[in-house]
Amino acid sequence: MVENDKLTNGLDRRTYLGGIAAGAVAGLAGCTDSEDDGLEVLHGWTGGDGAAAIETLIEAFEEEHSDIDGTFEPVGGDGNVELNTAVLQRLTNENPMSSFANWPGNNLKRYEGVLMDLEEDVWEAEGLKEDMQERAVELCTYNDKMPAVPIGSHRMNNLFYNTAAFDEAGIDAESLESMSDLMDALETIDQDTDYIPFAHGMRSAFLGLQTWVQILSSQSGVDAYTDFIEGDGDRDAVIDALETLREIQQNYISDDASSIGYTQAAQKLIAGEAACIHGGNWQYGMYRSDDYDFEFGEDWDWIPFPGTEGTYFYHLDSFVVPDDNPSSEETIEWQKFIGTAEAQVEFNNLKGSVPLRTDIEPDELTDFLAMTYEDLLDSEEYPPTLAHGLAVEPKQQNDCEGAIGDHFMDPYDADAAADALLDAVSK
Repeated sequence: MVENDKLTNGLDRRTYLGGIAAGAVAGLAGCTDSEDDGLEVLHGWTGGDGAAAIETLIEAFEEEHSDIDGTFEPVGGDGNVELNTAVLQRLTNENPMSSFANWPGNNLKRYEGVLMDLEEDVWEAEGLKEDMQERAVELCTYNDKMPAVPIGSHRMNNLFYNTAAFDEAGIDAESLESMSDLMDALETIDQDTDYIPFAHGMRSAFLGLQTWVQILSSQSGVDAYTDFIEGDGDRDAVIDALETLREIQQNYISDDASSIGYTQAAQKLIAGEAACIHGGNWQYGMYRSDDYDFEFGEDWDWIPFPGTEGTYFYHLDSFVVPDDNPSSEETIEWQKFIGTAEAQVEFNNLKGSVPLRTDIEPDELTDFLAMTYEDLLDSEEYPPTLAHGLAVEPKQQNDCEGAIGDHFMDPYDADAAADALLDAVSK
């Protein structure tokens, strides 16, 4: 089992114990004790884009491995907050699960010292280092171990739009090449139509944080964002992006924005209430659902977030394995499976993400995802996402979210928010 000194010296308890201990009980709803050696997998896909995708993945695994007794537990949503709480609690109580869905990269620091190394039994045994995108291999490596296998990638810098809204406003989406162009378009939509110009959720601070990142990159360039996450951000550029975010939030979002998340915001686009929305391409997983009559190229379309053409803001989902594993052999079979071409195609086609394997034929994916997959392989720059765990360590990410939550969710204080953001990444 997990040793207490590992938890003290390795697992980043400070990241959570001060901020989300109160949510631990809720986050653990539905989780079971690992008293036997059956496979137990936790994930955060409880609805929206992810529920159908994970169910399809599980069914494919169970069909191929009918001899393995598996339990697959959904835990909450909203950016993995409840899932992370559940995982921490289980590891702290020396009751590890077999595997859990999470983000790799710097996010793995929160589990430092309690992760299993899959390099020999999975990565080398299956030849995954040769089959996966090199960037994904790097992000799944932490402290000379490979405790994670990637399942799919989302590009963050998308602007999805309702074609009817843009047509009514007389806006050619392809002509939007800068943040200034987008702001002019939002004003036109506001003045000339009844659509909400910009669908946006503010229930969680990470939603404002990820939008701020796109604004910063659009207005000041991707290098300005890279400098920021490396602890050398330009304060003036940070403030300029915050002020643009404030202008959007004060003038162009819905009245209920403070109480909704990205799923509810995206539904406003589907319902014909909103003109556009920024977000990761998991939203495509919602748009293509049989629950909606919302067709790509007819009812909705997309462009790279204005000013970020040629850039793939990199987000990665993976399954991570704790050490002292209760079902090592079954867990290895699960991790091998999620690295297969079959699993990656089945899962990502429904999730709205794209495989990390480089040997996938684009025609195995839907039209939108085939384009995204080609961008995954051929973009000019791949900055890691800040709001989803790849760019900075967990404590820094939490502090960045705190900077938005404390200073930039009405009332707005750009100076205080900028100082808090810069301080967060300089530690």
